[in-house]
Amino acid sequence: MPETVFLAGATGAIGKVLAPRLIRAGYTVFGTTRRADRVAVLIEAGVVPVVVDVFDADALTAALAEAKPDIVIHQLTDLPFGLDPAQMAEGRIRNARLREVGTANLVNAASKAGAGRMISQSIAWVYQPGNTPHREEDPLQDSAQAIMTLERLTLRTSGIAGTVLRYGALYGPATGADSPSGNITVHVDDAAEAALLAVRQSVDGIFNIVEDSPEVSNEKARSLLGWRPSFGK
Repeated sequence: MPETVFLAGATGAIGKVLAPRLIRAGYTVFGTTRRADRVAVLIEAGVVPVVVDVFDADALTAALAEAKPDIVIHQLTDLPFGLDPAQMAEGRIRNARLREVGTANLVNAASKAGAGRMISQSIAWVYQPGNTPHREEDPLQDSAQAIMTLERLTLRTSGIAGTVLRYGALYGPATGADSPSGNITVHVDDAAEAALLAVRQSVDGIFNIVEDSPEVSNEKARSLLGWRPSFGK
């Protein structure tokens, strides 16, 4: 029986690439947006549109109850386009709230709706200094409290099997970066492919989704998800 996916952040850089791939793979996709003017884009892509704000816990719970998803994918962020330095200070505050409060609302709604799995977007450049390349079991920086909260909620909520994808810095269409910058990067198409593989493989845990790098290892994603970076530097 085809499964139903609730994709939070369906109009974001990764979400808009991921949704069509999920649909081609046979999944029914409910996709969220905060803006009613993006509904037509979702419908055109074959997504069942859900206009909801993740901070509205009651509306979010109702939306998931209606969708009855098997899998919830958390691709929500609230950062300025292209990581504009002039807007990043406020963006980091908004994004931290989303990762903490928004993730808690999404996890609670998913649990009430009976979803069995959750896959969440994290980041791969906040490991504590130490031996490299960093692997998933290495500790994160103390300043990454919002990321730790997101990951804990995803991985440790009773009744939900959790997968965390620690992405490198995104580049490619709709990311604001045409080419990689730095040593911990991933193309948006490869990021979406990792999420699709996580859905199909049903493998729990944390995975670094980064291009080959001396800083962060992608060995676990290669071996357990079958993921390979297709773009590179």
